[in-house]
Amino acid sequence: MKAVILAGGFGKRLKPLTDQIPKPMIEVSNLPIIEWQIKWLAGNGIKEFIICVGYLKEQIINHIGSGSRLGVRVGYAVEEEPLGTGGALKNAEGLLSGQSEFFMLNGDILSNLDPSKLRDGGAAHSLALVPLRSPYGVVEVDKSNKVLGFVEKPRIKDRWINAGVYHFTSEVFSYLPENGNIEMTALPALAKEGKLRATTYDNVFWRSIDSHKDIEEAAREMQAANIS
Repeated sequence: MKAVILAGGFGKRLKPLTDQIPKPMIEVSNLPIIEWQIKWLAGNGIKEFIICVGYLKEQIINHIGSGSRLGVRVGYAVEEEPLGTGGALKNAEGLLSGQSEFFMLNGDILSNLDPSKLRDGGAAHSLALVPLRSPYGVVEVDKSNKVLGFVEKPRIKDRWINAGVYHFTSEVFSYLPENGNIEMTALPALAKEGKLRATTYDNVFWRSIDSHKDIEEAAREMQAANIS
C-alpha cells in the first residue's frame, strides 16, 4: 500500500513564511509537517510514498530524499505548473501503475488517525471525517441568560468536516481532471454515483495548518496528546 502526499501548493494564507519555504516544510515542534506525516503513516504500516511537489520543490526533495532516513521509500511527481489537488493526483498516475488501491492526504494536516479504517466496509473510495470545531470560544448560558462558563473552541456535535485523508482505488483516475481540485470534481462525481463512503473519527488528534496561529496551537495540542 502506498500513500500520496499532495505537497505542491503555494500556502498563500501563511505568507510571508511561505515566501521562503513550502507549506509542508513549515516546522511544528521542530519537525516539518511532511516529516510528521511520514512518521505517522509509517507507524501505521505504510512504507511507500509518492510526494506531489511543485512550489519550492527542491526543499522538500532535499529534506526527505529517498526516504531511507525515515525507514520508507519515497518517489516524486513534479508539477511544472499548478495543477490543483485533482490534477496533482492525476499527474502521479504513472507512479501508481499496478497499484489497485492507495491512500492520499493533503500536505498541510497533522493527525494520529488510523488510515486502515478507511478500508473497512469494502468501499472502493472513502474519506476521513473529523468533528467540526468552532473557530471561536463559546459562552454557555442558562434560560435566564446567566453566564455559566466558557468553552474554548468546542467540537460541534453531529457536524463533520473533510479531514483531507482518503482511500482510493485506481478507478479514481477516470474521474480526475488534468487541472482542477478533487473537491470540486472527482469527489462530487463519486458521491453522486454512490461510490464514496465516509469514515468518522471522533476521538483523534487532527489539525490543519492554515494560519500562523495554527502552528503554535498544533504544537501545544500535539504535546498534550503525547504525539512524538
